[in-house]
Amino acid sequence: MNRAELHQLAEDRVADAAALLAAGRWSAAYYLAGYAIECGLKACIMRYVQNTGAIFQDRKYGERCWTHKFETLLELAELDTVLDADAKANQALSDCWDIVNRWEEASRYQQKTEQEARTLYDAIASTPNGALPWIRNHW
Repeated sequence: MNRAELHQLAEDRVADAAALLAAGRWSAAYYLAGYAIECGLKACIMRYVQNTGAIFQDRKYGERCWTHKFETLLELAELDTVLDADAKANQALSDCWDIVNRWEEASRYQQKTEQEARTLYDAIASTPNGALPWIRNHW
């Protein structure tokens, strides 16, 4: 999978989440909204690898990319300190990421309420302070 494909997957997953919200499918909307962030962060990792050759400097780098944990993905893209600085300067962005960081892959086994799904979606998709608009600036 390449960077452009990961961009497209992120955009597709956030659109899928919006469609599922409109259909009242709260749990599925919640789950797929989180995958928009994962795909976006993996696109950021691809950019980082292309710019630095990091994968050739650390044999286990690629293995560590096989995760769903946003914190780890941010570190692998070397965006963790960038996000920290941006979030300190922008409380709305910080609030959005606080919500986004509650998502986990295991949510696919959980029932989510409309409020939970809409809150996550808004934290991801809202412009200009949502997590996905922030990611778009770095992929």
